[in-house]
Amino acid sequence: MKASKLKEFEPIFYPCSIAVAGASADTGKMGTKWVNGLLAAGFKGEIYPVNPMGGEISGLKIYPNLKAIPKPVDLVIVCIPRQFVLNLLDDCAASGVKAVHFFTAGFRETGDPEWIRVEEEMAAKARQGNFRIIGPNCIGIYCPEQRMPYGPSSLLGAAGTVGFISQSGGHAGKLLEIGLGRGIHFSKVISMGNGSDLDSLDFLEYLAVDPKTAIIGAYLEGARDARHLFQAIKNVSPAKPIVVWKGGRTEPGAEAAASHTGALTASASLWSAALKQAGAIEVQGLEELADTMLLLQQLGRIRGNNVGIVCGLTDGGGGESVLAGDACAAFGLNVPPFSEKTKAHLTALLGQVGSILRNPLDISQGYGNTRIVEQAMELVSREPHLDLIIVYENVDILLRFLSAEITEIMNNIFIGFHRRQSKPIVVVLPRGSREKERLEIEDKFSREGIPVYPTIERAARAIAHVTRYYSRLHKGSTEKSRQ
Repeated sequence: MKASKLKEFEPIFYPCSIAVAGASADTGKMGTKWVNGLLAAGFKGEIYPVNPMGGEISGLKIYPNLKAIPKPVDLVIVCIPRQFVLNLLDDCAASGVKAVHFFTAGFRETGDPEWIRVEEEMAAKARQGNFRIIGPNCIGIYCPEQRMPYGPSSLLGAAGTVGFISQSGGHAGKLLEIGLGRGIHFSKVISMGNGSDLDSLDFLEYLAVDPKTAIIGAYLEGARDARHLFQAIKNVSPAKPIVVWKGGRTEPGAEAAASHTGALTASASLWSAALKQAGAIEVQGLEELADTMLLLQQLGRIRGNNVGIVCGLTDGGGGESVLAGDACAAFGLNVPPFSEKTKAHLTALLGQVGSILRNPLDISQGYGNTRIVEQAMELVSREPHLDLIIVYENVDILLRFLSAEITEIMNNIFIGFHRRQSKPIVVVLPRGSREKERLEIEDKFSREGIPVYPTIERAARAIAHVTRYYSRLHKGSTEKSRQ
């Protein structure tokens, strides 16, 4: 079954050839932008522009129709007016096309019975012609391994292990942009729009067996077959974590979803209960989705939810400690006290006055001394009951009191700990007036595989999501072993 599923979707994610219907010599046309995006990204297969007017694009011949293309076509990207799509699908069937992606919109999502009927007829033609449809009304497929960019652009990042299914092309595109900035690397991204043929269940079943995908995210507004979707999530979630953002949770949101993709939505409470029962991680919003997938990608399994927090790298540690302790406790993380032995060592290192020698730890009495920072990190990392260390680094304060060189040495200390010991590290870099320098530091940590968050609240929430997921997984496996 795994082999057949991979083979079925190979023309979609790894096409040897793509035809773009609606491309022309007019550089302003969407089909033309799609062709140029594929060329700029270095797509690995053949590209065939299609337009009855003929001509040439970027050195490529424009064919009058699909049947005129002399070689087999795996995937067709459709950027033509909706009134012509049924005839195009007849050509797809006659030419042996394997998959058709419809960027073209204006079908079920309009609520117009005539165009709902046309969308249904499109799906029927796909079944009769033995090809699959992605969409309509969607951006389609992103596969960096195959050099397939997202939409009519050259947007392409490094290939990774995160797969994402989305009923919104805009959300998928924004998540990709966030990923490029924060070091989230995707295996595949699918913008599926109306899902007239292939829907979220189909793509989930594919990502479940895809060897290149280890983590699955989804933005869903509704489901054609909710029962089977939740069963699939339940089957997959023990092997691959699944993070779901459900759109249309409120009445205005549900009405917008119906106009957006024609989705029929159930109540938010029913979705939440079903997702929890299926073992998915439910999130509320794009930032929370990205935060959680970043942590899963960078750190994977976290043993437990006992966190050690290091604040006040040169000043301001008192308030930071209170903020961090409150945020972690609010999201259900444990911030246990240090052992008496560690407290004694910290007292000898920092003195009793001006620092907080408990967890969260304020080391501001070290005044940015990198030797003290390194020794304090060493002491915290040796605490056997801690599962993870959070470093709160206020770049504005650091660069106000310390040189850029000392700040870099300090950050290299954190990277060194990440490289040589197994206890994971998360860094919080709050935004401020030194945003250029802060982003440079974030990029440095990201390239080392250290997850970075702009607030302690977002870091704590992501950690809580991941630790709860693995706790449920461990509890389930323990109960099975006892049976």
